[in-house]
Amino acid sequence: MLYVSVLCGVALSWMGKAGEPLTAFIGVATQMFFRIVALVMWAAPIGAFGAIAFTVGKFGTGSLVSLGKLLAGFYITCLIFIFGVLWPIAHGCGFSLPRFIRYIREELLIVIATTSSETVLPRMIAKLERLGCEESVVGLVIPAGYSFNLDGTCLYLATAAVFLAQATNTPLGLEQQLGLLAVLLLASKGAAGVAGAAFVVLAATLAAVGTVPVESVALILGIHRLMSQALAPTNLIGNGVATLVIAKWERALDERQLQRRLAGKDAEQA
Repeated sequence: MLYVSVLCGVALSWMGKAGEPLTAFIGVATQMFFRIVALVMWAAPIGAFGAIAFTVGKFGTGSLVSLGKLLAGFYITCLIFIFGVLWPIAHGCGFSLPRFIRYIREELLIVIATTSSETVLPRMIAKLERLGCEESVVGLVIPAGYSFNLDGTCLYLATAAVFLAQATNTPLGLEQQLGLLAVLLLASKGAAGVAGAAFVVLAATLAAVGTVPVESVALILGIHRLMSQALAPTNLIGNGVATLVIAKWERALDERQLQRRLAGKDAEQA
């Protein structure tokens, strides 16, 4: 789909005025889908409540304890990844990760509320360009990262798969665990950065592999949105750090401007 999308974009660009009617139609269709997403986001809390009610009604109140442990463990895993993996990478490239997180705090709040990193794509592109990254680098790395650098989604898939295997008493040897992990990581590439995409990838992968019963995904349906509030910000921070790192590698980063912005010394609002 990504390849076809790129080809269509290039073709429309070459068509010039002849392609303007189709371009306008795509723009209107995009606005329509954004309205649909807004409607779904408005109704999402009701759906999450219903999913939790279903889980408790079918598996009993004791399931809440296990789900709470899963939720806490996943949040801790995301924090370990951010501050144990991304922080050293950011430090090695000469910028402060906590300051970068503070710089994109508004985008993080939006992502946490919507559980989708797609909602802040234009804002992230603009903010990274203000940090001193060249437009060509930002325009390539951020959109590509939204499909191929979903760190939080990968953590979610691995954590949820192991939890479901334990919950269903499905024995997994080391080779089976590594094989399932490899398939999950591969399946996450190209996944959409919208709310619920990780759950769909998880269910589809379990159905294809057949090791863990796919019906078990109903166990985590009730807390998927709460887990998404950790995986989506992790995706966003990972893509932001990746963009800055690649920009520095390509010598397409104004490091003085980067430090000035992160330090909050620039009077212009980001």
